[in-house]
Amino acid sequence: MSLILYTTLGVADLARATTFYDALLAPLGHARRGDAVPGFEGYGADYDDGVSLWLCQPFDGGAPSGGNGTMVAFRAPDSAAVDAFHRTALALGGRDEGAPGLRPHYGPGFYAAYVRDPDGNKLACVFHRHGES
Repeated sequence: MSLILYTTLGVADLARATTFYDALLAPLGHARRGDAVPGFEGYGADYDDGVSLWLCQPFDGGAPSGGNGTMVAFRAPDSAAVDAFHRTALALGGRDEGAPGLRPHYGPGFYAAYVRDPDGNKLACVFHRHGES
């Protein structure tokens, strides 16, 4: 059983965020789920089969903000998907937090890119196979 059930990111504009994440997650093989409740959009597995990502406006009615030190990392099938993730994020209003490339300080073969979505949430996309370079 996985440790994490789901992750929720606060967004200011659900329609804008959905457009961003639809395009961002497509190179990684993930499409929007069709079973969201009003006010939410989701991606990934259902509750019984793994981790899912949900987008919604903050429940307290305040502005969404990215937490310092908080980040969601998406698994990529290869380095080309990491490159596409980064390129897509920037084209859709995301901000660069680290261009695609090897990060040997995390281990051999750790290829990653880092961005912030339009609401400031920090995201990573990583292709990594332990022991590969």
